[in-house]
Amino acid sequence: MIRLDNVKVSFKEKVAVDLGRTIEIEKGERVGIIGSNGAGKSTLLKSILGLVPHQGNITLGIPSNEIAVHMQQNEYIETVPIRIIIEMIMGCKIRDNPKLVEMIEFFEFEDCLKKRWKHLSGGQKQRLTLILVMCKDSEIVMFDEVTSGLDFETRQRLMDKLVEWYKDKNTTLLITSHYYTELENLATKILYLKSGKVVDYGSKEELFHKYCGNSVLIFRNTKKAENIAKMHRQLIAPGGFVVLSCRDIDEEFEITEKLVRNHINYRRSDNDIEIMTINAGGNNE
Repeated sequence: MIRLDNVKVSFKEKVAVDLGRTIEIEKGERVGIIGSNGAGKSTLLKSILGLVPHQGNITLGIPSNEIAVHMQQNEYIETVPIRIIIEMIMGCKIRDNPKLVEMIEFFEFEDCLKKRWKHLSGGQKQRLTLILVMCKDSEIVMFDEVTSGLDFETRQRLMDKLVEWYKDKNTTLLITSHYYTELENLATKILYLKSGKVVDYGSKEELFHKYCGNSVLIFRNTKKAENIAKMHRQLIAPGGFVVLSCRDIDEEFEITEKLVRNHINYRRSDNDIEIMTINAGGNNE
């Protein structure tokens, strides 16, 4: 569906993306593209769309102009109601397009149709763009920082909607995000970029096991916690936390017994993208 062969994007002297390898994305896969600011996430999407010049080869299963895209910045005219904007862009009345009606109901957007763009909240603006993107019903959909600038509750509701919408569809998704927890229920594969280069690419499970083990136990860094951690394999952890790697269920049981006995609250994970990323990159981005 998508094949990227040694894609490289440069702006004058600065290299923004230099994959240095082949990346293949099959039909129906959901790829989370992660990395810090300046890692090349948005630039990579733009190169796939043909919006920036690139070296290397990009092969798509459909023409690039048929890809549905949500980019970070979207602006619409402010002098007419949102209903008119939607109907102008879609080229039909809302009531005559069952898919459009379904999307508006799905995103609970009916009350926004009479408003103007400048009166929409950040979450409502994102929902409008999502409605227009998802109504295209493309085989390939790209979301670039879809929840950027939204508060936690609004981000969570929006991601829950996306997970629900795509759970039974065979759509190929490419999603860039700073919020790794958002990708845990939506992405099936992870492409990790750092300074434009590929740190790693693979399924969430494959990468987690590669860098973290069978599972991890996460808890606050205290004196008692330090004493327990010394006896086991510690991973690089977010500030103020200890992360222990468990190679199998027996070791996990052994560590949890110690934590419970010492009244230490902990969280278990076998798919934490943030922990995987920190350890794959060798530092906390």
